[in-house]
Amino acid sequence: MRRRRRNEKEYACMIELHGNITPNPQKVVILLEELGVPYRIVGYDLLAGAHFTPEFARINPNFKVPAIVDHAPAVGGEPIAVFESCAILQYLADKEGRFLPSDPRGRSAVTQWLFWQAAGLGPMLGQAGHFLRYAPEQIEYAIKRYTNEGTRLLRVMEARLQDNEFLAGDYSIADIACWPWITAGAGDLSDFPAIARWKETLDERPAYARVLHGDAAIPPEMLKKRMRLTPEQWSNAFGERLLEAPCQQ
Repeated sequence: MRRRRRNEKEYACMIELHGNITPNPQKVVILLEELGVPYRIVGYDLLAGAHFTPEFARINPNFKVPAIVDHAPAVGGEPIAVFESCAILQYLADKEGRFLPSDPRGRSAVTQWLFWQAAGLGPMLGQAGHFLRYAPEQIEYAIKRYTNEGTRLLRVMEARLQDNEFLAGDYSIADIACWPWITAGAGDLSDFPAIARWKETLDERPAYARVLHGDAAIPPEMLKKRMRLTPEQWSNAFGERLLEAPCQQ
């Protein structure tokens, strides 16, 4: 994998990406690869509770991945920490001046679809996956609720891409934000030919290789089988320890 190396001083001041192989951290990996910005991944095993540390709380008080630390902020001075995946995409795109237009119309189009993903596509497909693969019991109402809303959102995206090559006109961080969730959570795209065409176009971009084939890829078996978590793993990922974490900072 090639990374653009500008000079030794800048290379030493890289972006630290705190994350794992789930869709939200994958967004940031893709953008960093597109930008050619030197970075390194600091991995977290969330099932083991690796995110419950004072050090990580200072980076992300929400105790979720991803988060970044920019050791070479454009304004200079101390490193800047940013959490929430779409906020990270916007921060990096603004810093590098790519994939987020500066003109008000173009910027508005990108941010609308970016926030659409953050508020709808990701959470709905994520919840559908949770109740299908992680919930101790198969709750029909929950599965139907989130699967139906996920399908509705895919229809919205399909309609948009029938008339546009990319979500906001030109390729942007809105496309980057949506791609991991389509790849991991949308399933068979035979009913969504415009989305399938869009995904195939993005799959061919070199920046996506690390997520498709490299160390940031989600193992296929994780997307298909039901996950049987121990009580400790459940507590760390979804239960009591996660609930209590903000009170223990």
